Amino acid sequence: MTTLRLGIVGAGMIAGVIVEAVKRAVGVEVVAVASRRPDSAKKFAQEQGIPHEFDTWQEMLSSDEIDAVYVATPTSSKEEIALFGAKHKKHLLVDKPFASMASVQAMVDAAKANGVAFMDATHFTHNPRTHQLRQTMTSEIGQPQALRSSFFFPFMDRTNIRFDTEKEPTGAVGDMTWYSMRAVAEFLQPTTPVKVMSGGIIRDEETNAVIRGTGVVMFEDGKSSTFDFGYNAGTCLMDLDILGHDAVFSLNDWVLDWKQGFAFDDPDHVIGYTKRTEMQTPKQHTYISADSDTPQAVAMMTHFAELAANPSSEQNTKAQDLAILTQSLLDAYWEAVK
Repeated sequence: MTTLRLGIVGAGMIAGVIVEAVKRAVGVEVVAVASRRPDSAKKFAQEQGIPHEFDTWQEMLSSDEIDAVYVATPTSSKEEIALFGAKHKKHLLVDKPFASMASVQAMVDAAKANGVAFMDATHFTHNPRTHQLRQTMTSEIGQPQALRSSFFFPFMDRTNIRFDTEKEPTGAVGDMTWYSMRAVAEFLQPTTPVKVMSGGIIRDEETNAVIRGTGVVMFEDGKSSTFDFGYNAGTCLMDLDILGHDAVFSLNDWVLDWKQGFAFDDPDHVIGYTKRTEMQTPKQHTYISADSDTPQAVAMMTHFAELAANPSSEQNTKAQDLAILTQSLLDAYWEAVK
């Protein structure tokens, strides 16, 4: 397989995570970077050993130096960059948050029209554990009927872009609830939602940014999801329960696994999940291993290279559909919030 030459728009923390992931991935290399501040792109390129830096993303996406782009910019500029990239035949890997489902749909349509791949950069989707859960749910816990999720991390840095309501108007909703909605798309495979309710959001008194919230989604087929999210719980919570008719799968590190999620590094941890059934006490619960030595960010970059090699594949269509479904659920929640 020809090595995919990746350019990055953005020079922040998450861009560095992707560079490190690419170093271990198969079929892809980072060859260029651009940023709204050229000095930041130059510094990032020097620190990461990237051979090319560009003063503008337009120059980079117009060049023949790259085959694909990873977009790690504020929400307001992602669609413009992605559409420009697709027009110039660059495969698209775009990080959340997104502005709306219409925006995601526009990116997907542009990718299809120009014969390139589109994928959102949601790491846990690519964890081998996620595939194992999908494959074994029905046989192990019965037909999945509901999800309960919570995602919090302690982050009240008001100088961060998450607290800038002009650049990130949905705050913690777009940043964190995306994962809860993606879990719904991955594990429930739901029908049309019949009711989306906000249990309320909390805004920061100084910036007015959304910093916490809760909600419920109910579907035509009787499935449902409840979720809580935010920055102000004082710790990292990544709890997910998948409720079947016979048992429950539980995870406490579903977004970034403890072993090698980019925020954590516990090499002795065995990636997996707990099965709970009947009237068991905690010591009777079964821990099911889904261990891997490949970090989910690395797997994501390898999968992206595979999609780019065959953008008309069924796998690419599935990736696009997952992004659209996730954002449609997120949009419905945001409308309930408003």
